Amino acid sequence: MGATVLSIEAAKGANINLTEGDKGHQALHETIVAYRANRRSGTACTKRRGEVAGSGKKLWKQKGTGNARMGSRRSPIWSGGGIAWGPRPRDYYKKTNRKVRKLAFRAAITSRINDGDVLVIDGFNVADGKTKSFVSAITNLCEANKILLIANLDETTLRSARNVQNVQIVRPQDVTAEHVLNYKKLMITQDALQVVSQRTVTE
Repeated sequence: MGATVLSIEAAKGANINLTEGDKGHQALHETIVAYRANRRSGTACTKRRGEVAGSGKKLWKQKGTGNARMGSRRSPIWSGGGIAWGPRPRDYYKKTNRKVRKLAFRAAITSRINDGDVLVIDGFNVADGKTKSFVSAITNLCEANKILLIANLDETTLRSARNVQNVQIVRPQDVTAEHVLNYKKLMITQDALQVVSQRTVTE
């Protein structure tokens, strides 16, 4: 079980549709921003002056004390008062259409192939299901400290990888542009490479 760097020529031979020049960079930016925005819960909430606890009584008379005029203890300028313009629950969802996401995926794959960060392996399997065996197998293939493994793996191999923090396993049909950009090296099996090539086909 060895790993070879996926070159531009090999990628074209595998029918991976690559982008040229700066094509897809804007789509990639919009897609990554949307992925990250859509993960936000939007539940941050502060209380306004009408929602905090406290009396509405005027603290002192308007004139004659020498103090600045003040109406309520719940004013934002007081400690314990309401928050002016604080965060409120909101929806951060951003929509991107399928063609934009597809172009972004192609641009991401092209960038990583150009940088020589995509490694192709025949297959990957850990028969005994042990974490130590998984780490040993991965290290023999690549010594990067952050690896994305794109493959369809059996349950035993997946179990052996559960506690390995620097390796993320994703199926080829589920990998996104954000996955592709977030890791130092990408390792992809031959069968997964065929699925990825199908996902880069333009319509």
